[in-house]
Amino acid sequence: MNPLNHPEDKKFLTATEVAEILHISRSSAYRIIQRLNGELKAQGKITIAGKISSRYFFENVYL
Repeated sequence: MNPLNHPEDKKFLTATEVAEILHISRSSAYRIIQRLNGELKAQGKITIAGKISSRYFFENVYL
């Protein structure tokens, strides 16, 4: 990742970016995104498959 483009500055993170941040496989990152998106849907929020709100992601993984 370019050090000038911090993941915290983006609106949404992709599975590849989640995998890099957490040092996990992309398939594990997709599972985490699916779980977090499920929580957001339960709250009545609109979600995008394969992407997660960066703010919600960082709030929930405590980074």
